[in-house]
Amino acid sequence: MFFKKICPLILAVSFAAACKKDSGSSTISSTPIDDCTIQMAPTNGKIIEGRYIVAIKDAPNSRSLSDRDMSDFSTRLLTKNGIAANALQNSFRGQPGGFIANLKPDELKRLKTDASVDMIEPDRIIALGDCFKVVAPSLITWNVSRVGYGDGTGKTAWIIDSGIDYTHPDLNVDTVRSRSFISGHPSANDENGHGTHVAGIIGAKNNNIGILGVASGANLVSLRVLDKDGVGTAGELIQALAWVNTNGKAGDVINISSGEDSISNVLDRQIENTAARGIFITIAAGNDHLPAINFSPGRANGANIYTVSAIDSLDKFASFSNYGNDAVDYAAPGVRIVSTWIKGQYAIASGTSMAAPHVAGLLLLDGSHIKTSGLAKNDPDSIPDPIAHY
Repeated sequence: MFFKKICPLILAVSFAAACKKDSGSSTISSTPIDDCTIQMAPTNGKIIEGRYIVAIKDAPNSRSLSDRDMSDFSTRLLTKNGIAANALQNSFRGQPGGFIANLKPDELKRLKTDASVDMIEPDRIIALGDCFKVVAPSLITWNVSRVGYGDGTGKTAWIIDSGIDYTHPDLNVDTVRSRSFISGHPSANDENGHGTHVAGIIGAKNNNIGILGVASGANLVSLRVLDKDGVGTAGELIQALAWVNTNGKAGDVINISSGEDSISNVLDRQIENTAARGIFITIAAGNDHLPAINFSPGRANGANIYTVSAIDSLDKFASFSNYGNDAVDYAAPGVRIVSTWIKGQYAIASGTSMAAPHVAGLLLLDGSHIKTSGLAKNDPDSIPDPIAHY
């Protein structure tokens, strides 16, 4: 059974919070805070010269291979095409499986003709902007009250992001299954804050401190693809997704609150094939105020895939949110959202990055049986997105 959280101790931050036992309270500060949207950084989508993502055909049945087997297969494929083994950077299983390699133009041309190769795409930078305000926590926040909440104990959310603060007292982080996909950074502990913010929206504990998550107490697995500056690559995102494809189970939820400013067929296919295994995937629609169908992974469609746009506390469509019913499935709160932050803190941030984890929490609670409560006002495509609800 759920009870209201009691008034938390105020952290040593620059804003003082009013403590109220009203579950609908959203008071976080006596000082006005400007809306702050986490946009993609200018380098997002930049091609990494000479580095490619290679998807192989299903013949080797890559999901059943071990990591070592997949690496060996990738090395043999390179060698067969006259490419040095040290060109291989990483390999991944899943559907499709494949690898990331540094290739010269002539090597790329040869590899494209190999019968084992399905698709080859240039690897790209994924980079978040930096916009947040550290604040004091606020009991049951307006956004969680808006979509509803329940007990997520025993359920698993795989969070593909900047990591999760391993020691945050308000989060149940599954460090055993967590993993970093960033070269030279073996720990999946968050050094940026974005992933910890997403994690709190999904599963902050129902305890006597901080905030309440939509599916409180859920097991939160950190799959780190972004560094302390919020920078990663499409290849790392695909590797993380492939990891869940081979290690997750039906009923688990993946949240992806980052993506490309272009289209990646390898990424989209990995999402579709992972979702086909009964694993739910929530995806941020993006913050460019453009059609979501133009960007991966938000454009991915299929059963168990949910792309989410953002609304504010008045149910108005967020001015920054991407849109379009050919890609977007639900709207959820994404403006001035208070959630957990690194170093045991709490922060306020805005973006579809914050909207998607609300739906992730709902999927943990009740699977695909998501209800709705109202429609997003002023949706730019004139077909209002339904607002997700428990």
